[in-house]
Amino acid sequence: MSELTQDEAFARIRLLRSPNVGPVSYRQLLQRFGNARAAIDALPDLAQRGGRKIAPTPTGKVEAEIAAVKAAGARYLFHDQPDYPPLLAELDSAPPIVTYRGDPSLAARPCVAMVGARNASAAAVKLARDFAHALAEEGWTVVSGLARGIDGAAHEGAFPGTIGVIASGIDIAYPPQHAALQERIASEALLIAEEPPGSEPRAQQFPKRNRIIAGMAAGTLVVEAAPKSGSLITARLAGEAGREVMAIPGSPLDARSHGCNQLIREGGVLVQTPEDVIELLSGFDGTPRSTFREASAPLWEPAEELPEAEPAELADWLTTAPVAVDELIRQSGDSAAAVQLALLELELAGRLERHAGGRVSLVQA
Repeated sequence: MSELTQDEAFARIRLLRSPNVGPVSYRQLLQRFGNARAAIDALPDLAQRGGRKIAPTPTGKVEAEIAAVKAAGARYLFHDQPDYPPLLAELDSAPPIVTYRGDPSLAARPCVAMVGARNASAAAVKLARDFAHALAEEGWTVVSGLARGIDGAAHEGAFPGTIGVIASGIDIAYPPQHAALQERIASEALLIAEEPPGSEPRAQQFPKRNRIIAGMAAGTLVVEAAPKSGSLITARLAGEAGREVMAIPGSPLDARSHGCNQLIREGGVLVQTPEDVIELLSGFDGTPRSTFREASAPLWEPAEELPEAEPAELADWLTTAPVAVDELIRQSGDSAAAVQLALLELELAGRLERHAGGRVSLVQA
């Protein structure tokens, strides 16, 4: 949809900001009810069927958010508008609405994500800057998360062919040391935020930001990373999305290289030059050479008509351990549409949590 009425755009923002509405449930609601206004009207009844009461976000709160977006010099971008990043749109978990500043056409160019350690070595920082510069020179847009270390170097090297994705609202600079860099990206490149204006970055927002970084790109390159780091989360999300996963090897004597070496050992592609990255991604057809993680099954299969279902019964099949939706369909004996509707009602009631790879679980008490 290229044109949105003002009323429908307002209703979409209100729908997404309503309690327990996530990317998957948002799309299911739009598909089921045809427009956001009708979906909002249906929210209380659907949540009640799931076992709890909810009320849509008040209109005044949405009006305040829209005013804050305008005050920040930002704009909204909806999932079905032409400027929405094309590769990101392929993900079921893609944010239905983002705010942005800058040039959205950068996301339409071939994109590669670059991530790595915040406390990166000087050599790795220079390597990231040089790689990003070379990739940008060849027409690639470099996507990263504006963190200290590798992220910042990648943005600087690729500038202005770069996209910054932040875990805060579009009007919040984080980390503070990168306030000038963030403003430069917003003014001369492209800055994207999923959270509403005024949102301070919280721990749970960074994996959400990472899925956007991975989702926008044909492949993710990890320059330097410890074994347990946000960079490896981004790489895993890229693998789950069916994208290429690449890593630059490092010395086994440096703990900051262990994550990259682990990625390579587990199926990521070893790269040593920008030309390696370009060769790998230039012919990318949706079938990655890396075997780091197999692509997941779709979270949602549209149906023309969704039958009624009993969420209480489906909840008996669930625990706090994630399970694939396909497995629930097989074991329950219900139709895919019936199971999806029951999951939607449980999610709106705040009882269901969705995970990467098309898995779901009950919310931990």
